[in-house]
Amino acid sequence: MSKKILVVDDEADIRKFLTVLLKKGGYETVEAEDGAKALATAAQEKPDLIILDLQMPNKTGTDFYRKLAKDNTLGKIPVIVVSGVPGRHLAIKKPVAVFDKPINPEEFLATVDKALS
Repeated sequence: MSKKILVVDDEADIRKFLTVLLKKGGYETVEAEDGAKALATAAQEKPDLIILDLQMPNKTGTDFYRKLAKDNTLGKIPVIVVSGVPGRHLAIKKPVAVFDKPINPEEFLATVDKALS
């Protein structure tokens, strides 16, 4: 059974790029375009990993992460930050990794593989 990854980004082209890349890597994906929808999707889908943009409308990635972290089950899901926001490495506690946009596809997939192994 393949691992499920939630891709959270307000930019449709970034979500599509990450989804295609992750599917080529053998992963199942679900998407959300803002933090509010991401929280509902995470609760429903129970992903194994979350790829998170920080700057989005309707709840930022940081707001989403704060709520996620308070949940006993969802708070254990590892998070990889993909963002162009300055200070992104400080936005959430203990991310698996932090990637600047645009990302290096090979390095990104290697990090995802490692996070899910």
